[in-house]
Amino acid sequence: QVQLVESGGGLVQAGDSLRLSCAASGRTFSSYSMGWFRQAPGKERERVAHISWKGDIIYYADSVKGRFTISRDNAKNTGYLQMNSLKPEDTAVYYCAARLRAVGGTGAYEADYWGQGTQVTVSS
Repeated sequence: QVQLVESGGGLVQAGDSLRLSCAASGRTFSSYSMGWFRQAPGKERERVAHISWKGDIIYYADSVKGRFTISRDNAKNTGYLQMNSLKPEDTAVYYCAARLRAVGGTGAYEADYWGQGTQVTVSS
């Protein structure tokens, strides 16, 4: 089983930056797509960013495009989410995930492997 551990969350002010890390175990991680989801209270889970195993295909939600950058270092078995110009509406629990797939008929995405989540809180 691939295991994922997030770190880097915290409490920041609007306009600040954070860098989330996702450390993975397992030799097959480098062959899997990986991504970041977030969920705020009372809101649906949102796919924030998504990167292919090779790093040549990248997706961003419109709400974060231009502010967030997803990357991965397969040699280190680590994924990253650089978050700049943070807004209060970015407040959520952020989850890293691996081996993402589309859910048939809905357009939503699931993943085979999930981290435990890290809280990001952005104050005004």
